[in-house]
Amino acid sequence: MSTTQTSTAARTASTTAATVDTKLEVVAVQVSDIDRAKRFYESLGWKLDADFMIGKNFRAVQLTPPGSLCSIHLAKTGVPGSTQGTFLVVSDLQEARKTLIAQGANVTDVFHFDEEYRPVPGADSRGDSYFSYATFNDPDGNGWVLQQVKTRLPGRGLSWDLPTLTDLLREAEQHHGQYEPTAPKHHWSGWYAAYVMAREQGSTPEQAVQAAIRNIEGAIESART
Repeated sequence: MSTTQTSTAARTASTTAATVDTKLEVVAVQVSDIDRAKRFYESLGWKLDADFMIGKNFRAVQLTPPGSLCSIHLAKTGVPGSTQGTFLVVSDLQEARKTLIAQGANVTDVFHFDEEYRPVPGADSRGDSYFSYATFNDPDGNGWVLQQVKTRLPGRGLSWDLPTLTDLLREAEQHHGQYEPTAPKHHWSGWYAAYVMAREQGSTPEQAVQAAIRNIEGAIESART
């Protein structure tokens, strides 16, 4: 196989692989005492998903932060405290900081970075998303970074908080109302589901409308065959 053929095959494989969802599901957090770590994260309001033994020597403990699609696994396979720089995205940094402190976390003051990437006290003066931070550690020293994101970068999906979801459903309602008068008979749930999923995955409203139309018309076509 020539170099050109190899390169083309690699690009094709890469493109194909990119179409397959590979969702970050669980991050291992290295701790020295699973029970102590479990109590700490539960005190922050993290949901306990699992706590059971696999065989005699392996304990599976998984927790999920509020509103997160990714969870943590409390592990004893590495150096305790070696899990560093894991980001927790929040829509209101000051409120999140206040809540975590009340729950027992020792959270730093809010800070941002200057043009030379040096930490500076206080939130980013422009109020832009992605530029204001605070940090805290668990009892083993594993480090967490709170990052304020109110508006995501294009293609990065949406933050699933109540105000965002409410606005998104209203947006879907508006576009569905424009589609419905000339649309074939269908149930609104199919439109809303496809629209919301497309927007969450980073599509523009226009692209989400097309995704919703394809979902409805595809379902109708499938019902006919």
